[in-house]
Amino acid sequence: MTERISREGGRTQVALAPYTQVMNATVEEFLAYLSIERGASANTVDAYRRDLGEYTATLSSRHVSSAGAVQREDVTAHIRILRERGLAPSSVERKVAAIKSFHRFCVREGIAEDQPTASLPLPKVPERLPDTISISDADRLLSQPFPEGPVGYRDRTILEVLYGCGLRVSELTGLDQGDVDFETGLLRVFGKGSKERVVPIGGAAERALREYLVHGRPYLRTKKATIRQNPAAVFLNIRGQRMTRQAVFGIVRKFGGRVGLELHPHSLRHSFATHMLEGGADLRALQEMLGHADISTTQVYTHVDRTHIIEEYLSTHPRARLR
Repeated sequence: MTERISREGGRTQVALAPYTQVMNATVEEFLAYLSIERGASANTVDAYRRDLGEYTATLSSRHVSSAGAVQREDVTAHIRILRERGLAPSSVERKVAAIKSFHRFCVREGIAEDQPTASLPLPKVPERLPDTISISDADRLLSQPFPEGPVGYRDRTILEVLYGCGLRVSELTGLDQGDVDFETGLLRVFGKGSKERVVPIGGAAERALREYLVHGRPYLRTKKATIRQNPAAVFLNIRGQRMTRQAVFGIVRKFGGRVGLELHPHSLRHSFATHMLEGGADLRALQEMLGHADISTTQVYTHVDRTHIIEEYLSTHPRARLR
């Protein structure tokens, strides 16, 4: 490594080393590929930028000049640093996945000849089943009294739609009025990577949404229009602005706490999936409703509660109860 050192005003300054410039340029090229060619969301690109920024800092400390000069031991050294920081195994796994993706890109684009992460296994992550609530707990949550007025209509509808449609919180807050089609009973949502899909809505969730759009939402827009108001958003705060993720988290936590449940929005999404499977839903159909790219992601819900499967077997198979 060669550093350029200059002295100005009696202070020593170290210029940016050439290898740092090269690595940063390669990372930015990869991020552009993710955004433009793969259609990754801004949040995903930002997460990759953070993870690869940490990685290139490690490479810099090890005097690695370019992506083509990276050796397997450089990668394992970075993984060791991540573990020493006390990160959760799932966080380490995510960061290593970003590094592997980066090196695959470098080989494919001819930036590097070898892929130092080709046979590198991802860190083993203990199986963690999703947090769910029972059907009776869901009934208690949604049957509790809500405040009268537009905010009450809104908060009830948020809970009903999260549980009734299995939406991610970002999908809920991103809903626009044009995404709601009561005639077909469908919602248009934009999931991870801005991928569009349609989700059915019916029953209690549809009824709550209809009531909110008539009795709640019109009264959450202030009379004096401001540039920050959002005329398209379905879910508004009291200033007429689109609801934030943090606000929805607070609502779910508040009304969960009132009936003795520790809840977050994803708990309701997980419960939606689990209860659908318990009711006999097809796994492929559920995958489509949840917006999972890979069915293996959906299959985790088949391990949450097998009680209903055992009961079904005992009650229907002609020789299940013979001793």
